[in-house]
Amino acid sequence: MQTAEARQQRVEAKKILKGAVQQNGLSNKRGILEKIFRVWFDGMVYNQIWEDPIVDAEALQMGPKSKILTISSGGCNLLNYLVNDPQKINAVDLNPNHMNLARLRIAAVKHLPNYESLLQFFGAARGKENIELYTRYIKPHLTEDEQKYWEKVSALRPVTPKRIHYFSRNLYNYSRSGYFIRFLHVICKAAKCDTTQILKAKNLEEQRELFEKHLAPTFDHWIVRSFGKLPVMLYSLGIPPQQFEALLQDEESIVELYRNRVRRLACNFPINENYFAWQAFARKYDVDNQSALPPYLQEKNYEAVKGRVDRIETQITTTTEFISNSAPGSLNCFIFLDSQDWMNQQQITDQWQAVARAGEPNSRIIFRTAGKESPIERMLPAELMQRFTYHGDLSKELYERDRSAVYGGFHIYELNS
Repeated sequence: MQTAEARQQRVEAKKILKGAVQQNGLSNKRGILEKIFRVWFDGMVYNQIWEDPIVDAEALQMGPKSKILTISSGGCNLLNYLVNDPQKINAVDLNPNHMNLARLRIAAVKHLPNYESLLQFFGAARGKENIELYTRYIKPHLTEDEQKYWEKVSALRPVTPKRIHYFSRNLYNYSRSGYFIRFLHVICKAAKCDTTQILKAKNLEEQRELFEKHLAPTFDHWIVRSFGKLPVMLYSLGIPPQQFEALLQDEESIVELYRNRVRRLACNFPINENYFAWQAFARKYDVDNQSALPPYLQEKNYEAVKGRVDRIETQITTTTEFISNSAPGSLNCFIFLDSQDWMNQQQITDQWQAVARAGEPNSRIIFRTAGKESPIERMLPAELMQRFTYHGDLSKELYERDRSAVYGGFHIYELNS
């Protein structure tokens, strides 16, 4: 049983999520799709975050004076940002599942005895020894509700072991996105394509050759062409109906968009150090060579991350609510992930009004979009828009360097002084 506080948090989170996503009634197709997504999102959507932390840090000029407000998601970027020595990280999320994972990551960094055990727990993320690590080092430092969450069976998979056993069976096989990637790998096998072959490439030229041989044919398979057109197929990646429509604006065919995004992921960045590609094509990190790892799992960053982890605070709420309750000048870095694609005009206006009030002069705001264009100029009232400057050239430059290749656009705004 959950405590009364945890139950109340979950009820409040569902109400907030409904307000954020459910923008139409159930009498039309759009409203029904939003309802399906809202139900689907009430679970662990991501086991890792799909925004490149190196790009984020450069866009925000992250450093010792950075006071960050970010959506938590799975929590790995909270730890990745610590490499840049920020003053404070405030992490919020509507999804209690994501917050439980983020808090588990934080507890693992704090309390596992050494780098090797952290790499085993969240790098390899498989093996019976992970259950022993959890029981001995992590569990005693979790709240009662957090313990119950990890030691409970998933509601969608009642015959499976407790959630903590994800870590004995490869965490990265689980979550909505994990299941979806596994499904895509099954389709690839049906199309006689092996997604792991590209990980053997020695250079970008070999990556392009292996992409054309082992990955590109998948997008011509009838299953991909049939199911890829359905918005519900992307709910497992956390993409709501609003984002699906934005995707269609940029390409003649949604399947061709998928092909182009995967080609970019597979061919534009050295595969031996791109941990996003390793997750997409193999559902794991390159633990053996320790190159394709997120920054918080790299040995060179271990002491810094561990020493700074207490700078992170977490809360289940919305970005707008948190910023509205923050003192003027108390924040200077805002990371909204892809939330702008979810939100209607009033929600975006309320959020950016809060930023204009609580942000330091020259604060920076970053977010990603499914399509290429930023919605901010057409969403914000002209008077409010004048408070911000869009760094268009830098946005495009950093988008091209984003190794995850999931999104269609990356956007940087600055609060005018």
